[in-house]
Amino acid sequence: MKIEETSLPDVLILTPARFGDARGWFSETWNAERMRAVGLDLAFTQDNHSFSATQGTLRGLHYQAPPRAQDKLVRCSRGAILDVAVDVRKGSPAYGRWTAVELTPENGRQLLVPKGFLHGFVTLTPDTEVQYKCTDTYAPDCDGSVRWDDPDLGVDWGLSGDPVLSAKDLAAPLFRDWVSPFVYEGKA
Repeated sequence: MKIEETSLPDVLILTPARFGDARGWFSETWNAERMRAVGLDLAFTQDNHSFSATQGTLRGLHYQAPPRAQDKLVRCSRGAILDVAVDVRKGSPAYGRWTAVELTPENGRQLLVPKGFLHGFVTLTPDTEVQYKCTDTYAPDCDGSVRWDDPDLGVDWGLSGDPVLSAKDLAAPLFRDWVSPFVYEGKA
């Protein structure tokens, strides 16, 4: 597994090795034992799969607050997405900064989005499927979002028109009107 750092501390790109033959290929997308050996000790408890029919479908910026905060490992299994993470840990040197990574089945990349980060993605092609593992199950009372187009965050989604949004994402608060439930704990 190739592990790359992004411009944000703790947000990582994980690219699994692929082993191919005449039939196609095989890839191990997560191995807890091997990941623990490189300092990633995560116990995933929920696996999600989304389908977006329309190019320009934007989902985000979402989070799940403590005590049910989630680490997420995101991959695109069909189509293409621009996957975005925003650091919202109070006291973090990167507070309010974002990073974006293109995920496709062809590049095999996965984005590890830790607790304390907003997460969202926009579909770059029609008929896109996204799969992601979470370290906690969905808890509606801890669910939240921040406005995807907030000018204080300035995320460049690469859109050429208006995105397709849910009612929840349309009603999300602006970053300046939102109080983060996350605190930066720094490196030990």
